[in-house]
Amino acid sequence: MTDLPISAELIAESNARELAALEDDYASLGRKLERTGIDIEAIKSRIASFSVAVPSWGAGRGGTRFAKFPIPGEPTSIHEKLEDCAVIQQLSRVTPRVSPHFPWDKVSDYRGLREEAASLGLSFDAVNSNTFQDQANQAHSYATGSLSSTIEATRMQAIEHNIECIEIGRQLGSKELTVWVGDGTNFPGQQDLARSLDRYLEAAAEVYTALPEDWRMLLEHKMFEPAFYSTVISDWGSSILAAQELGPKAKCLVDLGHHAPNVNIEQIVARLHRFGKLGGFHFNDSKYGDDDLDSGSINPHQLFLVFNELIEAELNPREGFNPSYMIDQSHNVTDPIESMLSSAEAITQCFAKALLVDREALHFAQEANDTMMAFQALRRAYNTDVAPIVSQARLEAGGAVDVLRTYRESRYRSRKSQERKAVGLGAGIV
Repeated sequence: MTDLPISAELIAESNARELAALEDDYASLGRKLERTGIDIEAIKSRIASFSVAVPSWGAGRGGTRFAKFPIPGEPTSIHEKLEDCAVIQQLSRVTPRVSPHFPWDKVSDYRGLREEAASLGLSFDAVNSNTFQDQANQAHSYATGSLSSTIEATRMQAIEHNIECIEIGRQLGSKELTVWVGDGTNFPGQQDLARSLDRYLEAAAEVYTALPEDWRMLLEHKMFEPAFYSTVISDWGSSILAAQELGPKAKCLVDLGHHAPNVNIEQIVARLHRFGKLGGFHFNDSKYGDDDLDSGSINPHQLFLVFNELIEAELNPREGFNPSYMIDQSHNVTDPIESMLSSAEAITQCFAKALLVDREALHFAQEANDTMMAFQALRRAYNTDVAPIVSQARLEAGGAVDVLRTYRESRYRSRKSQERKAVGLGAGIV
């Protein structure tokens, strides 16, 4: 393994300053949990085995639909993105995989890229195709659709790109293809709503056929944007119907921001699991729409409730239950590394809180129609400060007790701003 971006000595020095307080907090929480019959060591062990992927594109500043405001030291290539992702993993110890996006992350040597990632302590997660944006020298435009386009040559181009992503993923060691299309309409009557879905299903079936036997195809839905009147795969209903049509290797991907306001996402999780189609999650948060805000920054209770349903699903597994987890955010005003460190911690803490739910008490109250006691079973777990468990697990894995403080002490961003070429101004999120 090559030298990692943050020095082990710096992490050790930072941890030494936090150690006494952490030991005290961990012991106190252990005694509190013991009174309710919970073994803190067992919870810590579960947290130690938990992980969430980070997106390669998340290492850079995103933006709004109107403008992008880059920061010094922002990555300009997949190689620099991997280096930033290695920082996140080195400090948090729960983000060992990177999800690449093509053609943004194209290189000439993918086996070499896989070795490069491994040298940084990383591997690759799901590969993501891009048929929502035209590329240089592209033969056919996606302006009016990709997999659902009325133009056969455009559909074939989109199919071929997805199959290319599968081949790239095989070389990178991935076993999943994430497919999101921006296909849809902005005017009533623009396209036949039934035929556009038919075209999507026919094209997606060709991609599905190209999947290796041990791969999965994750279908991502999105309510709106860039298609504001109708979107071909606009909700979990369309997604599960498409996944059922395609076959057992097709699963549904839940992005927490891709829903109408006030939609009960945790119920969607339960429904998808019931029919064996829960494929994974893109974690972020939302205030108004598809905001792609930092995970847990707006509604951490919802994130906890999602994990509560995931624990229920784990206890009552359906065939093929193996959800993939990835952070998917747009960092408009923060250092992307800091945002993903913060989100990784928020996600892990909600997972830990869900593990603390007294399942026996919850199920008893549910069967007895005791609404208040069922609610309190969840509330007690949610109100527990699990930070000492998460921090202790991170410490024992070689990470930083205080990830943000250690990151800032490393002056990593400042160093990279001197080494990397500046990123130009952008017109929007992509």
